[in-house]
Amino acid sequence: MTFGEQPAYLRVAGDLRKKITDGSLPPHTRLPSQARIREEYGVSDTVALEARKVLMAEGLVEGRSGSGTYVRERPVPRRVARTGFRTHGGSTPFKQEQAEESARGTWESRSEQVDASAVIAERLGIRVGDRVMCTRYVYRDAGEVMMLSTSWEPLAVTGRTPVMLPEEGPLGGCGVVERMAAIDVIVDNVAEEVGARPGLAEELLALGGVPGHVVLVVQRTYYASGRAVETADIVVPADRYRIAYHLPVR
Repeated sequence: MTFGEQPAYLRVAGDLRKKITDGSLPPHTRLPSQARIREEYGVSDTVALEARKVLMAEGLVEGRSGSGTYVRERPVPRRVARTGFRTHGGSTPFKQEQAEESARGTWESRSEQVDASAVIAERLGIRVGDRVMCTRYVYRDAGEVMMLSTSWEPLAVTGRTPVMLPEEGPLGGCGVVERMAAIDVIVDNVAEEVGARPGLAEELLALGGVPGHVVLVVQRTYYASGRAVETADIVVPADRYRIAYHLPVR
């Protein structure tokens, strides 16, 4: 192989990818067998297998037990809007945005007290093992699971207050900014980092993905005078959603 030339398996994968994207191999069509790929492209079984693995990793095809490998239907990505953090409105940004889009979204949650792991302790600036309130959310759009979120709040801040449980009490279901303000904790900064990684097995099971699918993760932390008062991981399937930011210019 000369410098700059693609390995054979990438060239085969590239040609099959083109056939998938231009419709020559439409959704639900069976991908050519390993033997057919070997014969058509004049490559070894190893190259044919590696090319199929590339397409599976890209989410273009999926294996069906005892049947073969088929072209996946490619959904048109929908938008998850991130429009800032309003201090009024009595709900979280997701709930406000869903209300603005004909209220197709629903959600459920579960809270429990846990010990802070090393990762969460670092994000919240507390000690490993300190107690935090962990709340897990499942968000649905028109009945389909579209987003998972797990938040952690240090009980040193919210413990023994009316807002200790994010979804219960007089301010249950309100956003972090409003809930914290009710206990005289003024949120003045929010940081978000967006990354991508392979979905965990339990995440993909909930989101309806298959092993190897990529998820987008928004790592969000609220601060009050430099102190972290809540941190969360927001997970959405990368093949079905895009995260769109609409932030005001100051």
